[in-house]
Parts: sequence; C-alpha cells; structure tokens
Amino acid sequence: MENIDIGKKVEKFRKAKGLSSRELAKLAEITPSMLSQIERGLANPSISTLKILAKCLDVPTFSFLLEEINTSHLVVRLNERKTMKVKELTYSLVSPDFTGNLATAIMEVPPMKSSSESPLAHKGEEVAYVLEGKIKVYLEEEVYVLEKGDSVKIPSHLKHKWDNPFEEKAVILFSVTPPVF
Repeated sequence: MENIDIGKKVEKFRKAKGLSSRELAKLAEITPSMLSQIERGLANPSISTLKILAKCLDVPTFSFLLEEINTSHLVVRLNERKTMKVKELTYSLVSPDFTGNLATAIMEVPPMKSSSESPLAHKGEEVAYVLEGKIKVYLEEEVYVLEKGDSVKIPSHLKHKWDNPFEEKAVILFSVTPPVF
C-alpha cells in the first residue's frame, strides 16, 4: 500500500474526464481548495468524499486505492533473466519473479537427464510447450513423447516427470499457476 497516491489518481481521472479542478469541486460539492489539497497530497479525503469523487469521475471507488505499478519491473531482458540450476536442469525465469498468480520459465533438460527419479505432484497447474528437441513426459501411469511445437496441460496435484532419453537437449517453456518451485 506504500505506492498509493490518492491525490494523483484523482487528478489523473479528473484530467482524463476533461474536467477542471473547479468543475470537479463543484460536482463533488467540495471547495476548490480542498480538491487542490487532495490532489497535491496535502489532505486525505474521507471515504464519503472518495465515493462522491468516484461517482463524479465515473470510476469505481476502489480504483483510488489500487497500488501504482512500476511497469519497468514487468520487463525481463534476455541478459537479465534469473536462472537457477537444479541438478543438471536449468530454469530461466521468463516472468519477472514469483509474485502474483502466474510464473513462466524455460526449462532445459540435457540429453539422458530427468527432472526427478519418479513422478512428483505439486499444487500448481502447468501448461508446457516444447521449444526445442523432444522429451518424454510421464503423467501418472501414462508416458507421452512431446516434440517441438507440442504442448501439455498438467492439472494440479497430477504426478508428472520430465525425461530426456534422447541425444539432444530439450527446451520447454512452461507456466505455472499459482507459482510453485
């Protein structure tokens, strides 16, 4: 909640609506100086004033309380990607981090390597897409060979394992919700 500036949001919505400070103050039945103080962060509006401002600006009241998002933190550059090695598998995080409801990563499985000894389950639901090579995926008791361009959905708590018995590395893009590792 530290990135919330109600006044800046009021000003942004006011300008987007094409209203002057005086016009909005009149519509909201507050003084122009009170609106100016709110917009400059010198006064905090009451909940009832926020509701009136929201109605005048035709926005939901909660929109004043949403944190600002620093969009530069949403971009992941190739050379800045976070990577980790688990055994001999490499995971490169495509999403910026594990916050939120979704994480996406690229898993590289070298030839003759597996993700685990036996199939494992976790609470996250996955969708995986083969970018390079081919790989065996174990889903409970079934085994499937996925090739470049193939994909698979793995429901939450379904035991699964990745195995690369082939001579070239396999590269798999996958998304997990909620993010679990």
